Amino acid sequence: MLSLRWIFFFAFFGLIQWYAFQAVKTIGFNKWMISIYSLTIAIIFGNFIYQSLLYTRATGFTPNFSVAMGMFLALFIFQFILILFLAFEDLIRLPQGIYHYFVEKGEENYLPSRRKFISQLAFTLGAIPFASLLLGMIRGKYNYKVLHYALEFDDLPEAFEGFTLTQISDIHSGSFDNADKVQYGVDLINEQKSDVILFTGDMVNNKAEELLPWKDTFAQLKASMGKFSVLGNHDYGDYVEWSSKEEKEQNLASLIQTQEEMGFSMLLNETHFLEKDGQRLALVGVENWGKGGFKKVGDLDKAVEEVNENDFKILLSHDPSHWEEKVLPHPYPFQLTLSGHTHGMQFGIEIPGWFKWSPVKWRYKQWAGLYTEQQQWINVNRGFGFLGYPGRVGIWPEITKITLKRSIKEV
Repeated sequence: MLSLRWIFFFAFFGLIQWYAFQAVKTIGFNKWMISIYSLTIAIIFGNFIYQSLLYTRATGFTPNFSVAMGMFLALFIFQFILILFLAFEDLIRLPQGIYHYFVEKGEENYLPSRRKFISQLAFTLGAIPFASLLLGMIRGKYNYKVLHYALEFDDLPEAFEGFTLTQISDIHSGSFDNADKVQYGVDLINEQKSDVILFTGDMVNNKAEELLPWKDTFAQLKASMGKFSVLGNHDYGDYVEWSSKEEKEQNLASLIQTQEEMGFSMLLNETHFLEKDGQRLALVGVENWGKGGFKKVGDLDKAVEEVNENDFKILLSHDPSHWEEKVLPHPYPFQLTLSGHTHGMQFGIEIPGWFKWSPVKWRYKQWAGLYTEQQQWINVNRGFGFLGYPGRVGIWPEITKITLKRSIKEV
């Protein structure tokens, strides 16, 4: 028996279809075009309902469910734009209809006809995000970009002049559906030939088993001074149901073990020192700490118990909100923090060096790229993978290479 929630959903969806179809009728599509339009909606809606019925809290997001949700999102935005134009037009038509009804009572049709131009404009503008979202699902999600930065520091140890690191984040291995494309991304990372590879959390969507099909692929990552990883909010399995507390704990233990078998050193509120020519650099890694309702198990004080204040520190912390809340106020300076988490919302507009925008900026002050305060830097990686919407539009999957340099002091 249908629940009240489903009845409301079907009624709401039906109302949207009826209203949006007014634009189709006004444009004057022939029977074939109307049939294609109706069949497309039926397929997208039917698949979304089918995948929704299969969804359980025990499995979470599957690639099939994500595709169904992505298609439905594209359809919803397309029809939302149609409805906005139709509603605006109706705000003009209704007062005219009321006037004609009371003043010109001899007329049979009181409401003015819809303007074909308005419906055509709405359909064209609605088709742009619809096509963009579909293209983002087909090509955008694997459109890897390598971003290069060079940062200067007064206190960088001389032995680490020219030190290079490659940051990747938010792999979300449970979302992948193309082994060749993922392999291409891994090859790009290795082509950077960095001294270290630093992963800043969310290796999976929910379960350690999601990583197993990709274990050998990511085990190919190589860096001369090692690979290091921290946990993100999705790695703890908090977003699916477990049969017991022990099962959930075993899932996290399995994820950590799998990453170690892939060659990553896990930094769980601890520090690893990189040493070169008698000097050292501190790689500090904390577990997830996120503002608001996100898990807060990152312990910065514990992580730096063996670190000196004057050590040069690179901090791996998944959620960028940790930076302003805990890192900047800390007594120790953290010269460089590496984060991820936001994905840049997988949607936005970027013109390198000129303009950068995404709706996620309303939630996170530091949401993509480099930021600096108090002579400390943070880089927020846009993520290697994807989650929820199975694509990317304008905000591409990112591989970051950062070169550290000593500042040249003027005499």
